[in-house]
Amino acid sequence: MLSRYLLKKLDISAMWFLAVLAAIALLVPALNLLVPETSAFHLSTYWVVLLGKYACYALLALSVDLVWGYAGILSLGHGAFFALGGYVMGMYLMRQIGSRGVYGDPILPDFMVFLNWPELPWFWLGSDVFAFTLIMILFVPGLLAFAFGWFAFRSRVTGVYLSIITQALTYALMLAFFRNNMGFGGNNGLTDFKDILGFSLQDDGTRAALFSISIVMLMLGFIICRAIITSQFGKALIAVRDAESRVRFLGYKAESYKLFVWTVSAMMAGVAGALYVPQVGIINPSEFAPANSIETVIWVAVGGRGTLIGAVIGAVSVNFAKTWFTAALPELWLFALGTLFIVVTIFMPKGILGLFAGHKIKPFNLSIFGKKSVDAEDGGVGDNNAKSS
Repeated sequence: MLSRYLLKKLDISAMWFLAVLAAIALLVPALNLLVPETSAFHLSTYWVVLLGKYACYALLALSVDLVWGYAGILSLGHGAFFALGGYVMGMYLMRQIGSRGVYGDPILPDFMVFLNWPELPWFWLGSDVFAFTLIMILFVPGLLAFAFGWFAFRSRVTGVYLSIITQALTYALMLAFFRNNMGFGGNNGLTDFKDILGFSLQDDGTRAALFSISIVMLMLGFIICRAIITSQFGKALIAVRDAESRVRFLGYKAESYKLFVWTVSAMMAGVAGALYVPQVGIINPSEFAPANSIETVIWVAVGGRGTLIGAVIGAVSVNFAKTWFTAALPELWLFALGTLFIVVTIFMPKGILGLFAGHKIKPFNLSIFGKKSVDAEDGGVGDNNAKSS
């Protein structure tokens, strides 16, 4: 029932996009595991891991596009939700090490033994259970986002002020997680992971499986976003983005719409972080750095804000360029990134996707809710008959 509803929300371009992702999820592991290394078509494990990282970044960009492109919330702190999901997964992976650690303690991770922690902190309890970990991957970022959004949106903090607050949030968390007494490894973070669900993280098959799971979660995230924005809720959400004061005048609680989509977006970012950690093998406070959140916004802008597909394209293309630049010309990467953002802002305001097809959101009508109409392009409010006349 739910799957049929979600599929109804997909148009032809979305179906093609999902088909391409599904093909990639099957093709990449096949080229890595089934094709001999001597073949020109063999894909090395290095590229499997790298593409897996790109898939996680794409899911993060998708979550940012959902709130920025369709709710008008410019978040400069989504890296916090990404990192929190990563830390939850990192805690589970650390507990799986057990007595194989440097100090051989079956309960305490190595950094706790080194810092003379007498026992496992209460917030680590249950972290050795995979099902509990999956729940917390959604719950921890979601709870923080809900609490933050509850106060911010009800206080009607918007625009640049909200962006600054989100940036302050991730910066505060970064400073907190750098402290050794927080119980998350301090500056070094969590690392030296061995396996997940009994499968070695160094095994090519495990890495290929993690890549495919990342693509599947990207597909699921895309379907959820499409279901939200193409529903009546999504139409009202776009109205809040374009004319929030007028939507409030019509009797809608704009803060409720923004709070819901903000929380969903944070949970998606948490899932992206959780998939990222076992593939890169480490999570530390640097993932909270505000620069990471700003870079995510650039991915969305480059690909095309308010398109979903563009966010994925932007994340992959910018990170591919980063991989090449940091290897060939590492000292020029930040200059190249800044230049790219300026060029896109001035000459390609609709991003890469806008070069091929316009993505302007069509005018919508709130009369489907029994209210007056709102035009998404000019923010006008009025009677339908008056507009037609």
